[in-house]
Amino acid sequence: MKKKKTVISENYLERKPVRCDLKWSADENGIVTLEKENTGVMNRIAQKLFHKPEISYIHLDETGSFLWPMLDGETSIIVLGERVKEHFGEKAEPLYQRLIKYLQILESYGFVRVPENTKE
Repeated sequence: MKKKKTVISENYLERKPVRCDLKWSADENGIVTLEKENTGVMNRIAQKLFHKPEISYIHLDETGSFLWPMLDGETSIIVLGERVKEHFGEKAEPLYQRLIKYLQILESYGFVRVPENTKE
């Protein structure tokens, strides 16, 4: 069975990712922690039966913690990539492939939105 290939249009780098409405904080080392409330029927059952927490704490890595405050809906992925390159240097390579994949993962969990550019 063939693996489905993700196609990214050439204007994907011009998109401006924005954080979703999550509580978050940064510690003294700059590591960002997201607070995700576990809501819904299945989560309530798991909380009662299996003593699962009402709030999950997600700790971002060094790159994610650097990016998180800049996901404001005003900064394009191109600019984010330039800032990551400037801050991390060669450690960030392959830059845009990693950055796009990271944003896609965050989007799949509902932590960020990467809306398509609107024609003005």
